[in-house]
Amino acid sequence: MSRATGTDTQPPAPHLADSHDLIRVHGARENNLKDVSIEIPKRRLTVFTGVSGSGKSSLVFDTIAAESQRLINETYSAFVQGFMPTLARPEVDVLDGLTTVIAVDQQRMGGDPRSTVGTATDANAMLRILFSRLGKPHIGSPGAYAFNVPSVRASGAITVERGTTKAVKATYSRTGGMCPRCEGRGTVSDLDLTQLYDDSKSLNEGALSVPGYKPGGWNFRLYSGSGFFDVDKPICKYTKRELHDFLHREPTRMKIEGINMTYEGLIPRVRKSMLAKDREAMQPHIREFVDRAVTFTTCPECDGTRLSEAARSSKIQGISIADACRLQVSDLAEWIRGLDEPSVAPLLTALGETLDSFVEIGLGYLSLDRPSGTLSGGEAQRVKMIRHLGSSLTDITYVFDEPTIGLHPHDVQRMNDLLLRLRDKGNTVLVVEHKPETIAIADHVVDLGPGAGTAGGAVCFEGTVAGLRAGDTVTGRHLDDRASLKESVRKPTGTLEVRGATAHNLRDVDVDIPLGVLCVVTGVAGSGKSSLIHGSIPAGAGVVSVDQAPIRGSRRSNPATYTGLLDPIRKAFAKANGVKPALFSANSEGACPTCNGAGVIYTDLAMMAGVATTCEECEGKRFDASVLEYHLGGRDISEVLAMPVTEAEEFFGAGEARTPAAHRILERLADVGLGYLTLGQPLTTLSGGERQRLKLATHMADKGGVYVLDEPTAGLHLADVEQLLGLLDRLVDAGKSVIVVEHHQAVMAHADWIVDLGPGAGHDGGRIVFEGTPADLVAARSTLTGEHLAAYVGS
Repeated sequence: MSRATGTDTQPPAPHLADSHDLIRVHGARENNLKDVSIEIPKRRLTVFTGVSGSGKSSLVFDTIAAESQRLINETYSAFVQGFMPTLARPEVDVLDGLTTVIAVDQQRMGGDPRSTVGTATDANAMLRILFSRLGKPHIGSPGAYAFNVPSVRASGAITVERGTTKAVKATYSRTGGMCPRCEGRGTVSDLDLTQLYDDSKSLNEGALSVPGYKPGGWNFRLYSGSGFFDVDKPICKYTKRELHDFLHREPTRMKIEGINMTYEGLIPRVRKSMLAKDREAMQPHIREFVDRAVTFTTCPECDGTRLSEAARSSKIQGISIADACRLQVSDLAEWIRGLDEPSVAPLLTALGETLDSFVEIGLGYLSLDRPSGTLSGGEAQRVKMIRHLGSSLTDITYVFDEPTIGLHPHDVQRMNDLLLRLRDKGNTVLVVEHKPETIAIADHVVDLGPGAGTAGGAVCFEGTVAGLRAGDTVTGRHLDDRASLKESVRKPTGTLEVRGATAHNLRDVDVDIPLGVLCVVTGVAGSGKSSLIHGSIPAGAGVVSVDQAPIRGSRRSNPATYTGLLDPIRKAFAKANGVKPALFSANSEGACPTCNGAGVIYTDLAMMAGVATTCEECEGKRFDASVLEYHLGGRDISEVLAMPVTEAEEFFGAGEARTPAAHRILERLADVGLGYLTLGQPLTTLSGGERQRLKLATHMADKGGVYVLDEPTAGLHLADVEQLLGLLDRLVDAGKSVIVVEHHQAVMAHADWIVDLGPGAGHDGGRIVFEGTPADLVAARSTLTGEHLAAYVGS
């Protein structure tokens, strides 16, 4: 990459705060922070920079934001605190000057399939009130328009004692708007029974194939001990009664092995335990089972609106609440503005302002009925911002985690304006960010590093953007990096034909995606990029898709377990010592008996924060002492898991410990820039960028010919982008086809071919506005992408 030249575009910084107007952090040691001490000016915009894994989130989220929340929780009574999550005090000596923190992170929204964009932003609540006042015919209160409120009609008796006993009969009714067929989910599901069990086998022969129902477990014992059927008889030979009890029996209380339990037929039990959850919140093996066993179709009764017939029949000017929620938000805002009803004027104003906030923040292309679990991390973060934009609160500390992630360069300026607006209302704004365009508007910059993991955790620079640019830190040196257009591009070896694509907002799109090259699909947020790629390229054999779905795992999960690296390591230890591989797993036979392989002992202190202390028995090594007596290449298993990837790559590459299978996985981890991670580092401590690259490294082992990557620069520092481009080049040079959905101009400039969608978002997008080489896109400047890429490369 080259370095851009030019003047500092940063606006004049306001006068920085004096010593009485600071957030003071002294001796912060959370995660990899090395006794960090800084002073952050209040009511200013401070951007935290540094390579992925340098400690930015540990300082901003895990120290400053976490302590503010803990202190707020302590203001409640002990009784109330008993119902709140317990928060441990961060590892820090002094933290003062804190104000109330509102953390707006990239955690995906919705573990509930009934959660939508509308329910997450209160827009639905206001619409329900509006329809309950103006809808014709009038069908009841706001609850009558709510798809998450069931219809209930009941009667009961209340007994009141006042000197004499007197029974007062009372009846009540509550009518909700939930569709009774799909129970407010919008879809109905059919179970493939062949995926639940093998009817040629008996239960004792392992007929059940539902995850968690293996012989010996509680779920299995519930069925085998029920007495409703013969556990040694093949299911295909069950009588009608036995099959009904096995599959459909209503909940029945009974004692099994002396324990009171509730027996229920397999189908309703699977539906409640698995299908009631949002797909994205499922464990991977559960998700794979559901994908195999369940077919979801649009509910035929409500047509996917989730609402009862009564709720759909009530309309305002011919529009039902289901119609309103299906509209693109920008169109819904126009419709609301066209309603002239003085009786509900304050409600119309509030709802209009909320909907305008969607448009202002670049999400006008969404609809309120969009399931919140389908939003990307960047979209979820911006949806969370909406409720704060109109707030009258001041002197709040807002904390953002890469708010520009997933944004086209055209939309970044709009986000910058919002951050500055929050600051100008008298708030402190702390932003973790990599984009130079957002770093440029900072009043104050804190650069962490110099490296990542154990090589990071220190403050390398504090000051202005101009000072950062002139300084000698990794961020400062790369702040003005610009990729140049390639002198020559690769020729495709074939094409992937897409014809008549209509998923979501696509307008009957025809496009030929070249194979054997690096193809970048771009366009503003909501233009149809993901719909085109994920909806038109069939997943399966030959296609490796690396999307933005989060990595799920407990504190026991680590890079070694996630990538499959632990298996060849365990086998190598077992072979070298003549023992079982299971001994070298802290989640199996080799676990320390005192801490069960966790390495720490957790003490619950009721309403006070729980305490985690290092296990005295294993000293945090997680393994039984006898296991640590076995060695490979002079190291025990705990010492190997404490190695960084680069050291382990050398260790397993030669000599007595040479293990080719482990070495190959370690090479891939180093290739994606994760050489600094230790093999046993809990996944819960990894940043978003680290998790994305860990997933990419894992998928590089797949035997695919086509790689589809969704914003692989997410969470990457400027210095790491060049390494990513090298990795993409190596994949293509090895004969792979690489298709990247991406906004980063460096990736666009490096592409062999670009497909640009637009021209706008939602119904203003969904068309191909350019196909060709990056040089042709820059020369034409016919699209928003072309204009921004031309400015980026200096053409």
